[in-house]
Amino acid sequence: MQWKLTDDRPIWTQLTEQLTERIVSGIYPLGSRMPSVRELAAEAGVNPNTMQRALAQLEADGLVSTNRTAGRTVTEDSTSVEQVRQNLAEDKMELYVTGMATLGYTETEAANMLLNRRRGNE
Repeated sequence: MQWKLTDDRPIWTQLTEQLTERIVSGIYPLGSRMPSVRELAAEAGVNPNTMQRALAQLEADGLVSTNRTAGRTVTEDSTSVEQVRQNLAEDKMELYVTGMATLGYTETEAANMLLNRRRGNE
């Protein structure tokens, strides 16, 4: 998964979002050890302090925990990870529905377009 960073929002916020997506999608499985701050910073091409701030936010959100000797690990709480995943999905659906409404589509029309697109890919 490639890092996608833009200049329109704080980098640490974007890193937090992308790390969260990696956790909820299973790229970083429950209970797994996270790469080090320096490894992640080098991979993303950012300052380690910026990555540290993103990881601190993940810890505050309960998605990772820090063990001084073992580094950071992804939570094993599947319920909280699934709740975050559901919230992210709802946010993405809202963006889609709002964007389609801007183009003049109703929610039903937007949903049907998704269903038809899905059927076309099968």
